[in-house]
Amino acid sequence: MVLHLLDETKLCPQNISSYIGNLTQSYTDQSNEATIVSTSVIMFVLAGLFFNLNLFSGISDVSAILDPKVRLFLSSALSLFLPVMSYLFSEAKNAAYLSTSYSSASSTHRVADLSLTAGLILTWMLLVELLRKKVDEIRMRGYSGTIHRAGRVIWLGSLVFFNIRSAGRKAVFSVLWILCATKVAQRIAFTEVAKLSYAHGRNAAVITSYMAQMLQRHRHDEHQEEPHRPAAAAADHDDVEHGPTRQQGGDALLKRCKYIVMGEKKLVKKATADGYKLNDAESSDSIITVGKVWELAEKDPLFETFDKNQRLKRLCLSFALFKLLRRRFEHLPAMNVEEARDCRKFILNGLYGENKEAEALFQVMNDEVNFLSEYYHSVIPVVFASPFFLVSNYFLLPIVVTVICLMSIVVCGNGDAAFAFTSLRADNYALRTGVSKIVMCLLAKALKNNPPAFFALVDISITVFLFLIFFYEEIWEFLVFLLSNWFMVSLLCSYTAKSHWRVSPTFSGAFRRLLWLRSKMSHTDLRVKQFSALNLRWPRHIPLFAPFSLVIRTERVPNSLKRSIMDCLVEHDRRSTPLTNGTSALDKHGFSNQPLLREACVSDSVAEVMLTWHIAPTILEVRCAPTSSSTSRKVAVKLSKYCAYLVAFHPELLPDNKQKAEDVLEEMKGELKGILGCPAYFFSSKTARVDKIMEAADENKIPVETPRQSDHHRGSQMVDDDDESSKKIVVKGAKLGKFLVEEVGGETAWKVLADVWTELVVFAAPSSEEVRVKGHEEVLVQGGEFITVLWALTTHIGVARPPSTKH
Repeated sequence: MVLHLLDETKLCPQNISSYIGNLTQSYTDQSNEATIVSTSVIMFVLAGLFFNLNLFSGISDVSAILDPKVRLFLSSALSLFLPVMSYLFSEAKNAAYLSTSYSSASSTHRVADLSLTAGLILTWMLLVELLRKKVDEIRMRGYSGTIHRAGRVIWLGSLVFFNIRSAGRKAVFSVLWILCATKVAQRIAFTEVAKLSYAHGRNAAVITSYMAQMLQRHRHDEHQEEPHRPAAAAADHDDVEHGPTRQQGGDALLKRCKYIVMGEKKLVKKATADGYKLNDAESSDSIITVGKVWELAEKDPLFETFDKNQRLKRLCLSFALFKLLRRRFEHLPAMNVEEARDCRKFILNGLYGENKEAEALFQVMNDEVNFLSEYYHSVIPVVFASPFFLVSNYFLLPIVVTVICLMSIVVCGNGDAAFAFTSLRADNYALRTGVSKIVMCLLAKALKNNPPAFFALVDISITVFLFLIFFYEEIWEFLVFLLSNWFMVSLLCSYTAKSHWRVSPTFSGAFRRLLWLRSKMSHTDLRVKQFSALNLRWPRHIPLFAPFSLVIRTERVPNSLKRSIMDCLVEHDRRSTPLTNGTSALDKHGFSNQPLLREACVSDSVAEVMLTWHIAPTILEVRCAPTSSSTSRKVAVKLSKYCAYLVAFHPELLPDNKQKAEDVLEEMKGELKGILGCPAYFFSSKTARVDKIMEAADENKIPVETPRQSDHHRGSQMVDDDDESSKKIVVKGAKLGKFLVEEVGGETAWKVLADVWTELVVFAAPSSEEVRVKGHEEVLVQGGEFITVLWALTTHIGVARPPSTKH
């Protein structure tokens, strides 16, 4: 039936046999067969990778960053692509022959030109260079990546203009090359604009000067008002300043927030020795602050219908906080005590407020971290998002490029426009005949066991595939830009600053439809990685890959966990008590005099405390029957497994020396292997592991595989001394779990664990050390970690660990 429908006598155009012969000559030539086969295999694999990357990159969320593992793999593959394909192109070109039997119908003489195979390889090289932007980040600092890409494009241009002779073919390849050159020019323009712009490259320094000016004015206003302030008003003011229990707050407080969202580039007068001299922000309607956005609902009732859940207003607050936090990554002075107190007032009293909206607060902080991730690691120019950029980059630039392409076609025809456009069809068999006809004909021939037709079909399919991926990528980039948080913030700021936009039915209609489109997209929830240090066993479905079987699960952060963390932060702020690594939670539950529990918190290593308390929830999961809906259990288990993940995979984000955290983990692994034995260490179930650990703890004789004694020696030793065994992490954790199961039990035990873990993760989050800041910056390429969100929150509200007493 299929063969009947694909009748080659009806489908195949004239000269198709000559076309197939020229295209597949390298396959039939035994001396060059390996080269062309390897070329097609490379391109088939690469096209498949790009197809999967484009297909699955945007289904779950509108994201402008690429997974670092995918970027690393594709960057490595593409770094080898150009030299390999250049060699294959040279090999195909050297097998030179005349390609005139199917081409230039308008020419009376034969022109020596590239073979079809070499032309096909050159097409692949140009298309892959166009697709490379899916992998390359838009760098806000430096030109190294752009210079490498410009060198590749110049090399491809030399291959096009020095090897192709016929006007029609040169015109087609010159259009592809112009598109590649345009992408490079765009990247250079993005980098240059970002470096010199007060809204991007210089923004952190401008915001530093603005915050100093704002706080100075705030002090002046308070000094002016102080003699005239009644005692009752002063009491109300103190309620606003300290703690979440207050008379005023929420929206009323945020309406007074002067943090800049957009427009700060118009403030700059001139550079000074220690920053910038700025104009008065109060006198300009183009300077959009958080307070102005929060007041917009009073000026424009229609906005209230746009933003019923206050998602847009909170997004603007996230953007303002992102600008404040950028100063930590730009090595500018950290916020002072006065700025932290001011920011704490707006976050804890205003945003968190009396209603204790922990979910809203964490959404704001998560959006802030996403802004940071996309600013430093975006593959799409969302950082420049604005109505002006939308028109210029996605509408005017394509028009300019189209004009340049038309001019290049005429130039390829030596200035004769009629000849040039006639040659496009005459010199390109695929354009003259139609790609669909050629594909159907080749398919019909291939089904009749025609090897040359099959090889030709593979090569043309790869080419068509790459073209489709390119067009899909361009459309997807436009949609990501249009639906990005950056564009929404810019659009809302323009809506706030320009009153005539608010009365425009065209703009309000477009705004409403854009919000409707965003509502149909699924947005990434705040998530935590989950890893159990006691469950290092082979998955049953992958029996041969034990060393690579540490599959890290990612789970949504429950609202109960967010509320638990906020309650902890607010309590410390209200009482002005220092953070602890869990002892405050023990005092809260009346276990301050319990030596076993307090001993588990006594260590100068946060990683050691985390791993010790990590064992207890696992024991309780096995030994205690689960309750119907235990929020404490959920909080304890989630934080326990997340902190174990941090110790194992991101120790640089913890307060410990990275080497110390790694040593602690190695010691725990050696102790576990000594207790369980090598086979059980990889194969046993969680219940069997817990039983063996508890049995070993009861006997108090722990066989320990001593780690890192020597690079060439690992042995086992029996530790019989009670003092030595009690210092081991697994033993301490097992005793801790046993006490909670037998002496505390039930929901109370889970509440103790939940509060300890909340204290512990809040204790580990804040840091002003450059090495920790660098660690958070490096994980932004992965979209950030949950502890990065906590670090941003504690940085804004001025929470810090007590200074270390170690010398």
